[in-house]
Amino acid sequence: MFLARGATSLMSLGRLGTDLAIDLGTTNTCVFARGRGLVLSEPSLIAFNATSGAIEAVGKDAHAMVGRTPGYLRTVRPIRDGVIADFDATEKMLRHFIWKAHRHVGAWLRPRVVIGVPTDITPVERRAVKDSTYRAKVSEVHLVDEPMAAAIGAGLPISDAAGNMVIDVGGGTTDIAVISLLGVVVGRSVRVAGDSMDEAIAQYLHKRHDLLIGERTAEAIKMAIGSATELDAPLTIEVKGRHVGKGVPKRLEITDAQIREALAEPLRMIVRAIRETLDQIPPELSGDICDRGIALCGGGALLRNFDRLIRQETKLPVQIVDDPLSSVVLGVGRMLNDHELLKKLAIH
Repeated sequence: MFLARGATSLMSLGRLGTDLAIDLGTTNTCVFARGRGLVLSEPSLIAFNATSGAIEAVGKDAHAMVGRTPGYLRTVRPIRDGVIADFDATEKMLRHFIWKAHRHVGAWLRPRVVIGVPTDITPVERRAVKDSTYRAKVSEVHLVDEPMAAAIGAGLPISDAAGNMVIDVGGGTTDIAVISLLGVVVGRSVRVAGDSMDEAIAQYLHKRHDLLIGERTAEAIKMAIGSATELDAPLTIEVKGRHVGKGVPKRLEITDAQIREALAEPLRMIVRAIRETLDQIPPELSGDICDRGIALCGGGALLRNFDRLIRQETKLPVQIVDDPLSSVVLGVGRMLNDHELLKKLAIH
């Protein structure tokens, strides 16, 4: 059952502009307001003053500080691997984002909130998400599966008696699900995704080139020249960091082939999870997936040729959805407008 404070009927959801849909991601948090659309998309980061405990920055302002803060400031990522790692920081970050989303319609409002969560989240982790959100001064909290939300956001016919496969590659988790008749028939969540790719790049440069780089640099390299399969035209980038042994600044030119080598292991783990999920699909639904293919969404979908790699490994059609970064929050947002759908899909 929902917490007592959220016991009000789901049918009461619907105050124009105040109810919120949130994709609380490891890397990025998106907020959708009913009647206003997507109103916020910022990094899931918060910066504290270690001396006073005061909040110095949240979201994009905190992201600009990563790796550049003096000793008295620390940046915190409250969400790790798709779940809450820092309860207090998550509450403060959510409170800031909710205030920011509401500042033009009334900061005093206590909105009702629907949040997308990974498929394999435990009951303890679900309670942590709810409690953190309630402490951010909201009136009701409802949770839904991220892959289901992503499928809705991508426009898949989830109510049909046919299989729809969606892969949501986020920052902390990759969620894989086969959906039919408004339910997840087969689903799993692996804690290998965009952050794992960034870490793999940083480790590769450390081991192979004695170069230390930060997470922002690793992410920038991935976005600039990262790929899952060989590119038609080679790419290079100049990377700046610190030499491991000498402790001095160092410049190095890196190729797309080197970064592809760095990304090989996390990509292999994701592909293995996809294969294992396909092995569990009932035969009738397998036929549907052969015809309909796989919908790929999440920030990881933007890695060059990732769809091609999945197509090569599964022999299935793979389509990147129109707005892969926002598919989850758009799907959760649709539930704000469809009370019956939310009643059926909310996690109890």
